[in-house]
Amino acid sequence: MPNPTSRTLLRANADLSPALIARAIAHRLKKQGLDSDTLARIDAQLAILEAKERAMQVVEVKGDRQPWFCSGCPHNTSTVVPEGSRAMAGIGCHFMATWMDRATIGFTQMGGEGVPWVGQQPFTTDKHMFANLGDGTYFHSGSLAVRQAIAAGVNITYKVLYNDAVAMTGGQQVGERPEGHSVLQIAAGLTAEGVQKLVVVTDEPEKYEGAKLPPAVEVFHRDELDRVQREFREIPGVTVIVYDQTCATEKRRRRKRGAMVDPAVRVVINDLVCEGCGDCSVKSNCLSVEPLETEFGRKRTINQSTCNKDTSCLKGFCPSFVTVEGGKLKGKKKADAASPYTLGELPEPQLPRTDEAYGIVVAGVGGTGVITIGQLLGMAAHIEGRGIVTQDAAGLAQKGRRHRSHVLIADRQDDIRTTRVSMAAADLIIGCDPLVTGGKETVMRMRAGRTHVALNSHGTPTAAFVRNANWTNPSDACAAEIAKAVGQKAGHVRCRCGIVAADGRQHLHQPHAARLRLAEGLVPLGRESLLRAIELNAVAVDANKAAFEWGRHAAHDWSKVEALLRPAQVIEFKKRDTVDSLVARRVQFLTDYQNASYAGEYQQLVERVRAAEAPLGKTALTEAVARGLFRLMAYKDEYEVARLHADTGFREKVEAQFEGDFTINYHRPRRSSRRRTRRANWSSASSGRPPSRCSRCWPSSRACAERRSTRSAAPRSAAPSAP
Repeated sequence: MPNPTSRTLLRANADLSPALIARAIAHRLKKQGLDSDTLARIDAQLAILEAKERAMQVVEVKGDRQPWFCSGCPHNTSTVVPEGSRAMAGIGCHFMATWMDRATIGFTQMGGEGVPWVGQQPFTTDKHMFANLGDGTYFHSGSLAVRQAIAAGVNITYKVLYNDAVAMTGGQQVGERPEGHSVLQIAAGLTAEGVQKLVVVTDEPEKYEGAKLPPAVEVFHRDELDRVQREFREIPGVTVIVYDQTCATEKRRRRKRGAMVDPAVRVVINDLVCEGCGDCSVKSNCLSVEPLETEFGRKRTINQSTCNKDTSCLKGFCPSFVTVEGGKLKGKKKADAASPYTLGELPEPQLPRTDEAYGIVVAGVGGTGVITIGQLLGMAAHIEGRGIVTQDAAGLAQKGRRHRSHVLIADRQDDIRTTRVSMAAADLIIGCDPLVTGGKETVMRMRAGRTHVALNSHGTPTAAFVRNANWTNPSDACAAEIAKAVGQKAGHVRCRCGIVAADGRQHLHQPHAARLRLAEGLVPLGRESLLRAIELNAVAVDANKAAFEWGRHAAHDWSKVEALLRPAQVIEFKKRDTVDSLVARRVQFLTDYQNASYAGEYQQLVERVRAAEAPLGKTALTEAVARGLFRLMAYKDEYEVARLHADTGFREKVEAQFEGDFTINYHRPRRSSRRRTRRANWSSASSGRPPSRCSRCWPSSRACAERRSTRSAAPRSAAPSAP
């Protein structure tokens, strides 16, 4: 046969989707002499699939969610290598360093970490290589990779990333003993293997005081990792750095269970001091540092709901960071919180028929409850005695990546013939995130006239913001793409978020999309079975039941829910900024910054530009000058930083966010002479930056702010004259 692949029924180089298999079977069946009615139904189904495939060819992906390290993850620090060095990736969460501009390359099987360097070193000018090796992998077979490198005599530094849990698969204990597999055991084993040098780097060096480490094994704080790595890359042979810091997700779990101390410290950013440079994101690589759009441009803010208190963001060269010690985040008191049960009973909806498989796709961000929603629906279907199939993903989906949970419900188990929702066959899409819901893998399941979409239109920032300070949120564009895919019939797309305010718990907002549709009869399950599934899940039962009811009422009558959540709020339509209002606010700011004379110089120059642009009937140049000149003239010197920190407005913001007995600590770069600098043990010596100093007040904040008149000559020269 000249071309055997021309007669291939199914492809052999990728997954086999239900649509692909259905098409292959249909083409075979059509050759069997079927009756006209059956042929017509087959042709109709094939036409739907072909139309969807054509439509998918022109679908433009508006945004994506690349997996990333969790907030406060130890790998944010441990996978960094010194300038001029490279690292090899290994199995585990730390593999994600390969797409984080960290000079990390390669991929091996478990137990092969660093081994490719044995073959590469003789053929490259590089004299040394770093290799990342997870603690679970080391226990499984990674120790053999180290042994191989020692036998080959190559120059390599293994970084054994000890995060105290097999984080990628659920946080299991490393090792089979009750105490797990400890750093002391790893250090003893590697020393016996014959490594040239081994040190322990950790965020808690004090816990090793009195520990029985092998001779010559030293312990350093993680702030010295760069120095240690620079030293180790000059040592011939195999060296090892054991980086010890507990997995951030495990810390969060243990703190909730009371098994680990929860430090009473949180990081807050004074957005008026922040210049939006993004150095905090560069230093921390943390997703909890999010964009904040303000009157004076894009700044930064800390998402307190996702922050795991690693505080690496404080290493950014920025005076806008403060830490709040003591107290706690404010939450709504139960007595003051609104309750959905005061809204009365709702009529039970008419549920969809499930004599054929009813397909639901839950689309959202991994690690935010997508799998939980699928499992709740599955358990509720099981309670009702229906047929049920769910398919979930794990692994990197847990690390902020796009994730989908497929749920198929039918009257009988035999009526379900696939394990996931087919192309153009979704009856309901529960969109927990607009970027994932608007992605190709989700859109291909939609069909106009059949698919209903319940969408949470609030899209959280993606990992792209960590690398690109000018990243823009594509949530609106994704919502438009979804509306195009399902048609414009009323009720198909419902963009609504805001129930979070009901109980003050932001992390409960993801399941609301599922609950929104219950009252409209688009989830084919009864209320009682869903409530029972929440009880069996045994996590925040009362809060989730309340959220369930909020969702039902929000779908039935949003105006009542909104009135209950914000009873005293007056609806106010904000007018578009005019040039006059834009300039007036900045004139007042510059008056406080320096004095009325200084603000007058700003206003005069803007007015001259405005007069020159007036004949054109436009104001774009005037607005650009007003914003740009203001930023130049209101630059942040020590007087201005002191004024903004001393301002009562910032203190009021903090007090609105925290309660209890707390203190505010300010972080500022430490001034030191060259002589003192040489003796200082700087945490960021490789960058040439001094460490920050923490104090209860910005040095003489009010006194310093009051002396701003002494800089009058310098700021005035900053205002250029108009041409």
